[in-house]
Amino acid sequence: MLYEIHDINRFPTAQDFSSYCRLVKCAHESAGKKQGTGGSKIGNAHLKWAFSEAALLFMRHNPPAKTLADNLAKTHGKGKAISILAHKLARAIFYMLKNNEPFDRGKFLATV
Repeated sequence: MLYEIHDINRFPTAQDFSSYCRLVKCAHESAGKKQGTGGSKIGNAHLKWAFSEAALLFMRHNPPAKTLADNLAKTHGKGKAISILAHKLARAIFYMLKNNEPFDRGKFLATV
């Protein structure tokens, strides 16, 4: 992941980092009306894959994370729940690298 990210300081916000990782969709809007989404191939495909795999491994080895994913799956479906968890992991990694702090699982699982 670090090889693909290069320098975290080139991303001003966590949203820019998530967009580069292909974890969010681009919205096409005009005059407040949504016209659809686009840009599905903008960003780094390797990071999308890596964060999706990290989300699956995180769920597999952490029962509280599995519970969180199950709750998300009830609302959004299984695939979208994994994507939401991958996006949360990307934001957490962004702040970990930006602030030089270790991962805090309790804090991560406390917010939805």
